[in-house]
Amino acid sequence: MKLIRSDIYENLVMALDTLNSNKLRSFLTVLGVVIGVVTVMAIASIISGIDYAVTKQIESIGSNSVFVTKFASGVRFGPPSREERMRKSLTYEDAVAIGDLPAVNVAVPILNITNDYFGRKISVKAGGKESAAINLQGTLPEYENSGIWVVSAGRFFSKGENESRDEVCVIGASVADQYFPFINPLDKAITIGGREFRIVGVLEKREQLFGGGEGSNDQNNIIFVPYSVAKKLKPNAEDVYILAIAQNGMLNQAKDQITELLRIRRQVPFDKENNFGVSTADSMIDTFRSITLGVAIAMVAISSVGLMVGGIGVMNIMLVSVTERTREIGIRKAIGGRRRDIMWQFLIEAMTLTGMGGLIGLVIGWLLTLIIKLILPSYVPLWAPVAGFLSSVGIGLLFGLWPAWKAAQLDPIVALRYE
Repeated sequence: MKLIRSDIYENLVMALDTLNSNKLRSFLTVLGVVIGVVTVMAIASIISGIDYAVTKQIESIGSNSVFVTKFASGVRFGPPSREERMRKSLTYEDAVAIGDLPAVNVAVPILNITNDYFGRKISVKAGGKESAAINLQGTLPEYENSGIWVVSAGRFFSKGENESRDEVCVIGASVADQYFPFINPLDKAITIGGREFRIVGVLEKREQLFGGGEGSNDQNNIIFVPYSVAKKLKPNAEDVYILAIAQNGMLNQAKDQITELLRIRRQVPFDKENNFGVSTADSMIDTFRSITLGVAIAMVAISSVGLMVGGIGVMNIMLVSVTERTREIGIRKAIGGRRRDIMWQFLIEAMTLTGMGGLIGLVIGWLLTLIIKLILPSYVPLWAPVAGFLSSVGIGLLFGLWPAWKAAQLDPIVALRYE
């Protein structure tokens, strides 16, 4: 065992001496490996960071939340089909019926009134400023019980204010910062669609996905108004979706009961698929991860091209090295070197070459992820550098086999005569 360890150590020292004597050639040889490892690091950091940020964002809607929509949940490619466009909308009455289910704690309709009935943006004015990029939602007071939003100042509007159609609202943190930067917005007036509303509450600021944005890309740029008032601003609206909160520990039962109820209410034949969508935080996360997995596989396949190019370069340079050192190989064999020793010498040299390229790629990859972090959420999972380094060493082993075998098969007499 000690002899084997000694041979490996000796071969490693020889390999490092060879690389040191040909620094530029060695670096250019493994440049493909460096690019491949950097790419793997960058892809892993971006996908892992986005996965973490999106998962955290979706989980913030609550583990007991169930979203009911007109269209099927999941990622959509292309416009809705004719059958989907012809589906009848969800209604306020659907939300009430869902709220009466045994496994459901509360259910509220949410009406999007960002655009009016004709598709025009509803503008918001206050303090001499105006914007048509604010997300406007109409809902019931019970929405506060969902836990998705937290009121940091004031209160949510009440059941009485919804029934009497009082023009009151709760604004997001970005709306408060934009229209009332230096004063307390509570009880101040804000004009929505030409109607004056009184601000009764301000929502706690939520962490932004991908660092946030402006206008409609900012989730804190939102205003909630009573559902009854939203119907006045947008009569005959068909943009209702329903948020249901399941009883503790009864999420699956709630999904099943909601699905059964809506199939009956919407008269779906028993042999037909649902003409509505029911999703939860877990199902959204699963859908997102199925997409990122596909992207990751595609990107890793692309990055492997760099590793393959690096491997071909290593094979080429090792074949040249065998030719250049033919006499050296003959001398080693003449003084007792075995084929196994010669083969290990060149294999370790190839693996050291690509391993050094892998280490350089890891360093550059780490620096690149720090730059990426300024733009996108990113972090490097432990498996990424490990996989990057092992793959670089594996490339050296794989593409060094042929040159090493060729060196080991040289006839010592012929090799000693080689000039």
